[in-house]
Amino acid sequence: MNIEQARFNMIEQQIRPWEVLDPSVLSLLSVVRREDFVPAAYRSLAFVDMEIPLLEGGARGMCMLQPKVEARLLQELAIGKHEKVLEIGAGSGHMAALLAHKAQRVLTLEIHPELARMAADNLRRAAIHNAEVRHADGSKLTLAEGPFDAILASGSVAQVPQQLLSQLKIGGRLAAIVGQEPVMRAVIVTRTGEHEFHSVEIFDTVAPRLQGFDEPSRFSF
Repeated sequence: MNIEQARFNMIEQQIRPWEVLDPSVLSLLSVVRREDFVPAAYRSLAFVDMEIPLLEGGARGMCMLQPKVEARLLQELAIGKHEKVLEIGAGSGHMAALLAHKAQRVLTLEIHPELARMAADNLRRAAIHNAEVRHADGSKLTLAEGPFDAILASGSVAQVPQQLLSQLKIGGRLAAIVGQEPVMRAVIVTRTGEHEFHSVEIFDTVAPRLQGFDEPSRFSF
């Protein structure tokens, strides 16, 4: 396989047609080597328009999201170099690597210990020094490091989680894929005040559920 041609095709045929037009995001997808974050058994699928299993047996929920979904979420969050970012669901560390190139600091939480180790190893090999992987349950944690400028749920949730919204700074944004199969929507929620939030739906998709985020939240807009 011609790796660079496959990467080019991924960007031009999958990602750009999905309204990912930010030049900084498109160029970053050429810099961060997606194939280095894919398990060896699935490396030939690194640039395919599909979710990629991360653990043996391909357990649903333990996967990399489709390239176009990752890229669109990254674009819509519009991370700045001065910003502190929280990710729920480190997976292989690929999204954390993308975020780290845009942000000042990234904290990524992973409930599965094997994936937490995988993500940390991958980020170290990629020479990413401003992203920390922590083995933790993002659905139950209150973080001393908060509040954050941006939060990304790298998987789906039943509803926008109140415990994550409380970790946002005023002016901060949260990106999540919300709903139940077969209908889910990616949303951006901006904290506009102490108790005020504004939500925008950006696209329809389906993604595996993040562990611990099955219960509907009591929060509503």
